[in-house]
Amino acid sequence: MSTPASPLPRLPVIRGLQFVPVKDGLWRVSNRSGMVLGHIERRTEVDGDHFAARRLLAATRTMNVGSFWRIDDAADCFR
Repeated sequence: MSTPASPLPRLPVIRGLQFVPVKDGLWRVSNRSGMVLGHIERRTEVDGDHFAARRLLAATRTMNVGSFWRIDDAADCFR
């Protein structure tokens, strides 16, 4: 028997940042001019949902910034 999917989190509102859904549990983070800054990915673990923030360094390179309990905390990495 499968477990039900977690409800979608409320996306944070941060001046100058946009959070665009890419697929279920993955959001692209961009600035006001549309430049992609990175991604936030929801990962469901046995102890609950975590939100991993990855910063885009170059067109094909990313850096893991951290894993957070709240999507708001993951979003703060892009301020």
